[in-house]
Amino acid sequence: MEQNRIETEITEAFAELLAAAKPQSGALLVLGCSTSEIMGMRIGSGSNEEAARALLGALLPLCRAHGIALAVQGCEHINRALCTDRATADRLGLTEVAVEPWLHAGGACVTEAKRMISNAVMVEDLKQSATLGIDIGDTLIGMHLRAVAVPVHSVRRSIGSANLVMAFSRPKYIGGPRARYAGSTEK
Repeated sequence: MEQNRIETEITEAFAELLAAAKPQSGALLVLGCSTSEIMGMRIGSGSNEEAARALLGALLPLCRAHGIALAVQGCEHINRALCTDRATADRLGLTEVAVEPWLHAGGACVTEAKRMISNAVMVEDLKQSATLGIDIGDTLIGMHLRAVAVPVHSVRRSIGSANLVMAFSRPKYIGGPRARYAGSTEK
């Protein structure tokens, strides 16, 4: 798969997510990605470093430009530990873990994230603090999203050959029939 195509597709997907979510600066985006799926293979069967570099090479600058922190999820072989920068881990009180992802335990995307993110650390989980999510290849990122997750029904349905699912979270609606919510026009 052509790297330019991956860069274009993730850029378009990110723009759709931002348009739907309208995140605040400091929001946390969780990325789950199977480069095997991007390349048209079964998840976990063909990790591809070039695809990961293309994807993160486009996504990291976009996140920085919009003030969004990024956490990249590894696969089940490292218990879905994530890579983020130390400042984000400290700000959110995340638990650092001792694991070095590689192609066959973690996957290409988290391995490249560990190389590309400045002051990168691996954390156990996000304590459901992510308010944005991009899942490429059905990697199951939902455990990291804050409730209530709202799916983004985007025009872009895939990155390469991988299924694309995106979501953002909104505050829970609480109360009863008399409750009002921000943005409500009812009097």
